[in-house]
Amino acid sequence: MTRVRVTAPRASAGTPVRGAPRPHESREAAQDSDVGQVFVRSLIRSQLRLALVVAGGFLLILAAFPLILVAVPGLAETRIAGIPFGWLLLGAGIYPVIGLSAWLYVRTAARNEARYRDLAGEQ
Repeated sequence: MTRVRVTAPRASAGTPVRGAPRPHESREAAQDSDVGQVFVRSLIRSQLRLALVVAGGFLLILAAFPLILVAVPGLAETRIAGIPFGWLLLGAGIYPVIGLSAWLYVRTAARNEARYRDLAGEQ
């Protein structure tokens, strides 16, 4: 087995490699002006609001799981394959909720950032 080293082309410290993305270019440009600072604050607020809404919704759903067991008579005593239904609900039923919450957060956060990039680029 032969080892192969893969490296990027060499460039001087001041010149970027052709085709390489310039990180934070639009963010730095946007932060230079008053309008840019408003855009950045708006992005931070929208991401925080999104995080709080998703976390709050997740916690409400998590808190509702035990209430389902109390609300439906006889459900708490039900056993599936010898395992109490409540354990199955809390142990296996929570994973789809976690996945859905994560998917929703990532999708909406990416949309917020895309809107910010569009606004910052139009300045």
